[in-house]
Amino acid sequence: MKHYELLFILKPTLTEDEAKVKVDFIKEVITKNGGEIASVVEMGTRKLAYKIDKYERGTYVVIYFTAPTALIAELVRNVRITEEVIRFLTVKYENKREIAAWEKLSKGQKLVGAKKETRSAEKPSDLEE
Repeated sequence: MKHYELLFILKPTLTEDEAKVKVDFIKEVITKNGGEIASVVEMGTRKLAYKIDKYERGTYVVIYFTAPTALIAELVRNVRITEEVIRFLTVKYENKREIAAWEKLSKGQKLVGAKKETRSAEKPSDLEE
């Protein structure tokens, strides 16, 4: 079983109940085809970076799940024919480092960024000898 993340944006015109029905439909597609859902993160309605199909806002949902590879084609097919989904993205986590990140994200933990090299700006007074 591979580790995946599905992010999709629903139309902002949906009521909370309608949005919940669409999320449940997508969860059902995953579970019926042999996938296991680790977590569902509903991020709420946010402003989009640019207009999509005349919408300036969208309701973001992220689903973390494990599934056989064959499930993805069926999942993508179902998401594409769902008119209420205006955009979606499926991400596959492959190596150990990515899977560790997936496990943290699916539990709602934030990722700690890699150590960044910080350079302090040299002041002109520091350059004088």
